[in-house]
Amino acid sequence: MAQWCAFLTPADPAGAVRAVGGDPAGGAAGAALGLLPGPGAAAVFTAGAYRAAGTVTLFNAPALRTALGPEAPPPGAADGEVLLRTWARFGAAGIARADGMFALAIVDGDDLVLVRDHVGARTLFHARSGNAWAASGSIRAVAGWPALRTGLDLAAVRAFLTFAYLPGRATLFRGVEEMLPGRCVRLRPDGTSTEETYWEPAEAVDERSARAHAEILRARLEDATARRLPPGDPVAVLLSGGIDSSLVTALATAHHDRPVRTYSIAFTGTTPNELAYSGLVAAHCRTEHRVLTVPGETVAARLAETVGLLDCPVGDPLTVPNLLLAEAAAADGARVVLNGEGGDPVFGGPKNLPMLIFELTRDDPGPNARAAAYLDSYRKCHGDLPVLLTPATLDALDGAPPLTDLLTPYLTPGAMTSLLNQLLHTNLRTKGAHHILTKVERLTAAAGVEGRAPLFDRAVIDHSFRVPPRLKLAGTSEKWILKEAVRDLLPATIVDRPKSGMRVPVQQWLSGPLRELGHDLLLGRSARARDLFRQDTIRSWLRGDGALLPRQGGKLWLVLSLELWLRAFEVGP
Repeated sequence: MAQWCAFLTPADPAGAVRAVGGDPAGGAAGAALGLLPGPGAAAVFTAGAYRAAGTVTLFNAPALRTALGPEAPPPGAADGEVLLRTWARFGAAGIARADGMFALAIVDGDDLVLVRDHVGARTLFHARSGNAWAASGSIRAVAGWPALRTGLDLAAVRAFLTFAYLPGRATLFRGVEEMLPGRCVRLRPDGTSTEETYWEPAEAVDERSARAHAEILRARLEDATARRLPPGDPVAVLLSGGIDSSLVTALATAHHDRPVRTYSIAFTGTTPNELAYSGLVAAHCRTEHRVLTVPGETVAARLAETVGLLDCPVGDPLTVPNLLLAEAAAADGARVVLNGEGGDPVFGGPKNLPMLIFELTRDDPGPNARAAAYLDSYRKCHGDLPVLLTPATLDALDGAPPLTDLLTPYLTPGAMTSLLNQLLHTNLRTKGAHHILTKVERLTAAAGVEGRAPLFDRAVIDHSFRVPPRLKLAGTSEKWILKEAVRDLLPATIVDRPKSGMRVPVQQWLSGPLRELGHDLLLGRSARARDLFRQDTIRSWLRGDGALLPRQGGKLWLVLSLELWLRAFEVGP
């Protein structure tokens, strides 16, 4: 298993550019591509004068081969070669035709061209130091580049504590940027770069009937799921019992000619769970079903390792359970794991209704009021920053751009005119691309399987923005059109029940098996030397002071995840 990396330095007087395997950091002029140890299935690809390195999975390779005609690679060629030849023939317009999960660095003349898939299923990072560029699908490879003088980006720390992920180009390493999805970026030896957007969701509301929209959406869902099934192999589905994972399970069993295995998670203790619903769906679809019960002790034992697998920390307490599910599927022989991620950001799940209520009652006409309300709706550490961050950190952040700048471009009239579509666009391009998909990719790759999300399919997304908003959020019924499209596939108990979500016993973990680790890490020498957080606030949260409801658990989880990540990546004071 390997990750990939690419380096570009000014070419010699003859303009020589070379593409090589192995160690790319030899310092020769031109472009160098290489592979590094790490999770994934990276490779170096060749097509005529072009060379590329990356990780590529295509779901429409036959269609691209047809478009290439005589220039198509021979049968059995890797998906990366198909995509590279598509780039060589059609440029960015060819990448727009592709459907899949990919991050690719292409040597194009004297330049290095970076390509990231439409929705962000694969990550891509780049940095500039001196007269050279570095790029990789792994932030560890870029941040570890000896020529790069980097350090902790405090503005990114503030963003992480607000969102529980990083919602844009910024990373926690100064000078290292994450490339946005749906883009091609051209890096030049003279230090300049240009960015081209080859795909962005667009509002094109079609006022046909609800039934017609449901039928079209059903066809899109059937196709998206079928194209993600592994021919001739069993497939695993992560089944929570909600509508999204349930419909993926039903469609997988309808379209696959091999066994479908479903996996659900449970926690020890008295936390409410959805096992009755996932069991109902498994029985209805006749899958081979397995429930993994995860004790807090296992979470404590695997947390540091799991956080270290992520390019950016994610304040999601399901990271360790997600990794365990992927490992269980791999142990049972699966190489592809489907999931139901994408239903909320694409079709309108929770968070949208509170934002619509805000819009009806708002008394602030300012251009950033909506973005500020969106920030507050996260209910993470945003409101606590003045008492959580040390005075030195707050002083260093004085004058930093407001966090609303990350959201205002999506939440003002532009590509989307309706408020609901603006919210969906925001969710898709922030949480979808920088939290959900990247977390799934890293954790499944670490387990040796590939996570695939049919509801994040580009054609499904395009159709969502053709559906009138009133059919996505029908009164208080969320994702209404999605439910109508699959109503005949699932029991009404599943289709019509309100979203509840999985209750994760974070507070129990922090006061039980994680108590000692939390105290040692957050109050220890390393955290004090880093001087990010006020020790009195952390102590108060650890004691649970002044709260009728134990909401400090979620906040402490964010801070603990960040501290573990900084240690895993050896980010000092």
